[in-house]
Amino acid sequence: MTGEASAHRSGFACFVGRPNAGKSTLTNALVGTKVAITSSKPQTTRHAIRGIVHREDAQLIVVDTPGLHRPRTLLGERLNDLVHSTWAEVDVVGLCVPANEKIGPGDRYIAAELGKLSKRTPVVGIVTKTDLAGPERVAEQLLALQEVMEFADLVPVSAQSGFQVRTVADVLVGKLPEGPQLYPGGELTDEPEQTLIAELIREAALEGVRDELPHSIAVTVEEMIPREDRDDLVDIHALIYVERPSQRGIILGHKGERLKDVGARARKQIEALLGTKVFLQLHIKVAKDWQRDPKQLRRLGF
Repeated sequence: MTGEASAHRSGFACFVGRPNAGKSTLTNALVGTKVAITSSKPQTTRHAIRGIVHREDAQLIVVDTPGLHRPRTLLGERLNDLVHSTWAEVDVVGLCVPANEKIGPGDRYIAAELGKLSKRTPVVGIVTKTDLAGPERVAEQLLALQEVMEFADLVPVSAQSGFQVRTVADVLVGKLPEGPQLYPGGELTDEPEQTLIAELIREAALEGVRDELPHSIAVTVEEMIPREDRDDLVDIHALIYVERPSQRGIILGHKGERLKDVGARARKQIEALLGTKVFLQLHIKVAKDWQRDPKQLRRLGF
């Protein structure tokens, strides 16, 4: 049989929304493995991470972007620029709004920005975290979202419980152009391993910290080499950057206990990612006010 039903589609989708709207969790659920780090802290995502969804009928590349917000630092401005440049390059955009939170000025600001997009780029409204709200609340949120802007489609989803994850994929795939696979079959992300490892360490370091500290943490992988006398062990040396000496103490914890805990948590995730044992060495470095310093931002990859 020929025609539309058998045409293979491929292209890029990106999720947008204010910080902590469930974009990274949904990306991971669609890809079927962890490619984006998640945390209850806003602005956890700092890179446009690409996750690849392979299907018989399509290849969907999901770009997980940082939450769009009114920036307070140079880092914030650069993250917003990254979001805008991603929008310009994708075939479909999903605007994510959590089911359990009222639609607010932040969501309307993003919708207004999306309104400036070319009419050729369809926008799908996605109500996330439906597992945290009853059916009535979800229905109310869908109606409220409809008022915000004109959508090509509206879908409620729970990445946590798996509810309608397949439907979100179907809706996004339906908006892609016809075309061949863009990435080889086995790949789940095009991110370099070192970027993913740095992100997993940052995710572990974010656990349990509060206030401004999450924004002050950055991680770089300085060295990653297989152990000479063993083929089942990789040595990784990474630096955790903070902005002030007092923050160093928070990450370190009493007698270094907290840093040890961060290392143990990150190592587990990295071993799952690499499929090999890992010896992880972490050091904390103070880079004064790096979020506001163009030179330091460049060095840290922003």
